Amino acid sequence: MLRCLAAVIAAIAPSVALASSHMDAPKITLDDAANTTDVYAFLSAGPGGRRYLTTALAVFPFEEPGIGPNAFRFDDNVRYSIHVALDGDIAKGRPDLTYDFDFKTVFPNQDTIRQSYLGIVGADGSNRNLRQTYRVTLTNHRTGRQVVLGDNLVTPPNNQGRVTPLYNRRSDGDLVAKAGVTVPEALDPYTKAAIYLLKRGYQVFAGQRDDGFYADIQSIFDLDFTFGADRATPTKPFDSQRGYNVHTIALNIPLADLGEGAKIAGVYATTSRQSNGVWRQVGRQGNPLFVEGLLPIREKDRYNESDPTIDATLAQFADAPELSSLLGATPIIPGLLRSIFIPDMIKVDLTTGPAKLSCQDGFNRLSVFGGDLLKSTAQDPFGNGGFIPGGWPNGRRFGDDVVDIAIIALGIAGPGPDFSAVNADRVTRNDITYNCVFPYAATPLNGRNHRHH
Repeated sequence: MLRCLAAVIAAIAPSVALASSHMDAPKITLDDAANTTDVYAFLSAGPGGRRYLTTALAVFPFEEPGIGPNAFRFDDNVRYSIHVALDGDIAKGRPDLTYDFDFKTVFPNQDTIRQSYLGIVGADGSNRNLRQTYRVTLTNHRTGRQVVLGDNLVTPPNNQGRVTPLYNRRSDGDLVAKAGVTVPEALDPYTKAAIYLLKRGYQVFAGQRDDGFYADIQSIFDLDFTFGADRATPTKPFDSQRGYNVHTIALNIPLADLGEGAKIAGVYATTSRQSNGVWRQVGRQGNPLFVEGLLPIREKDRYNESDPTIDATLAQFADAPELSSLLGATPIIPGLLRSIFIPDMIKVDLTTGPAKLSCQDGFNRLSVFGGDLLKSTAQDPFGNGGFIPGGWPNGRRFGDDVVDIAIIALGIAGPGPDFSAVNADRVTRNDITYNCVFPYAATPLNGRNHRHH
């Protein structure tokens, strides 16, 4: 079993880690709008069976729903970028394709104190005073060509409450946010209006969403690896991200646009801040944990300000992580962390069928450790006909239990060869169900009706 797992991880080299607190490095914790929280990447199927590499980047950690009078938003002076490396370029840490997202914010009525909303927001966006548009630009590094895939695209409103009732159950601003849906027609009107079909078959969404990461991260950074069980702590366990929103960019990339014959994709994201007309990278993320959990303080900001071509110089921190000694653990597979993080990209096998989503039969939050598998035509690491992990460590889906997968891989927990019962932090689901259609991330939580932890 472990030999098979070693083979699949070496073949795909995805992330297995203890997850992210969203506060990764000294400088970026002071720059919320540029602070990446999570990156997702998985195969999906759209209308007519079109196949996509679905990617998503979330930023702005711990958005308190309903805060005002100003509203959280993407920063006009930050460029948000999703990068995709293909096959041999993954090991080189070099992207083949880059998708840049640039935003512009206006307040049409500046003679009022009502900065975000002038009244109840209609399905058409009426009564919004904070209006944000954006452009999506594709750079093909293989050809040097750039193309604007879409421009003047509009973000949806944040979920304030009574002024944004259509986000919430029964379209009542006093009720909780609507649960996830299984067909596009059932999405709330604000979300539906903010999904755009771009040139060449791309789909995009950018706006406020629920924070889809779930785990008891507070215990981990409180050095309580029993997650409250040692003292029967009455307030434990809890989901540290429960009750918070983030701002999310979701991009469906047609597989046909990745080039014929592409078999493996590596996905990571960056944020860059504009100063005097020049873009300077300030944030980067592929897999969770690498920056905050493995890199020493002296390397954290360097990582965020560099691209994956430098990751080979950081390999020593994957080979002998301080975290392992703190936990008294040894990874179940020698060399596992180096294969995951060097370079730091989320890897996705492009030859399988669509990943199982959280609402579908066969989905398991523990991915391969729970028997959730996909069939590859590019590799057969198990010697079983090409069956590989259905989620993390093959890509990352909304709903993958990052903490428990990591704890198994790090050798901290697991009842022998059967890992399906692992429930280390006792948090097994998000606080709101995900959508099973694009943009997949859950509805943003209602400012008038949500619970923390």
